[in-house]
Amino acid sequence: MMLRVQGLAKRFGGLVAVSDLDFEVTEGEIFAIIGPNGAGKTTTLNMISGLLTPSAGRIELAGRDITHANSAERCHAGLGRAFQVVQPFPEMTVEENVMVGALYGAPGTSNAVARRRAADALERSGLDALRDVPAEELTLLQEKRLEIARALATAPRVLLLDEVMAGLRPAEARLAVGLVREVRDQGVTVVFIEHVMPVVRDLADRVLVMDYGRPLALGSYAEVTADARVIEAYLGRDDEEDEA
Repeated sequence: MMLRVQGLAKRFGGLVAVSDLDFEVTEGEIFAIIGPNGAGKTTTLNMISGLLTPSAGRIELAGRDITHANSAERCHAGLGRAFQVVQPFPEMTVEENVMVGALYGAPGTSNAVARRRAADALERSGLDALRDVPAEELTLLQEKRLEIARALATAPRVLLLDEVMAGLRPAEARLAVGLVREVRDQGVTVVFIEHVMPVVRDLADRVLVMDYGRPLALGSYAEVTADARVIEAYLGRDDEEDEA
């Protein structure tokens, strides 16, 4: 099992953001987490990646307990993350931005090795032709690709994606879907949060639906979207505000 979450919970004072969350992700799987705003999706990713400390529960990466590891230790163990809000170093080139990921993912790496790893990540993400371009000159789609490339440069075994399709036009989203598939085909397990249901349909092998911090349904896209509880809790709602 590549990623295992057991009894995961997060409380902020009297607010329970996530409670009794269990799921497993197999190697090579593309696993989606969906649900209404405030369901606890991003809080879950923040606990998995080490940005938040769980109030309870256990997180395993390829059989290793990483529950109490910090973000850097999780990255070194093979956990990468790309964020919804892209924040590249604007005056640095695309290549230099990705080299930062390579250096962070493996402390003690030389610049020469980081450059080679960055070149590989840029090729995998379709940005090799833009390696010398300042990041501030990129389009939104290119920035999203850069965010993924920087995560890939850390050599992840599991890649967490937090609404990386947000803000993209439909044609751009289709290109991004193709990139995520290519990443999986290159041996990286993917866990992603997404509100755009056609993207979930086209990408996910399995889908976890969360509501009020708890698991509501788990199965294929067809199975969860036919579940009356999911329709009531999520698919019947028309709000598209960002999750807090």
